[in-house]
Amino acid sequence: MTNMHSFTSSFIQFAQTAAPGQGPGAAGPWWQMLLFYGLIAGGFYFLFIAPQRKKQKEHEKMLASLQSGDEVLTNGGIYGVVTNVKDDRFIVRIADNTKIEVAKGFISAVTKKSGTEETK
Repeated sequence: MTNMHSFTSSFIQFAQTAAPGQGPGAAGPWWQMLLFYGLIAGGFYFLFIAPQRKKQKEHEKMLASLQSGDEVLTNGGIYGVVTNVKDDRFIVRIADNTKIEVAKGFISAVTKKSGTEETK
């Protein structure tokens, strides 16, 4: 028990002398705290927000370039061929004589463009 007490008192003494001129519990200069939070916010932006925006722009570009004949994959896992493009949705043929209307945001990927040859 005395070892723990001596460690605790040594730590408190170190903490009080680590910042000369300030009493225990006093905060550092406000600009250091502001800089710290700014760096944290910048880190979050570059780690999370910027890559998500880039991915969203690429998805919007892919949706804008879709045309009839493109093979697509929906978010629900359905493969089909775009037969018609409307303002806010696509008409997708998923089987013979079976067409569905899919909102533009639910197309997740283009598996084959209409003008390209598929190599097997």
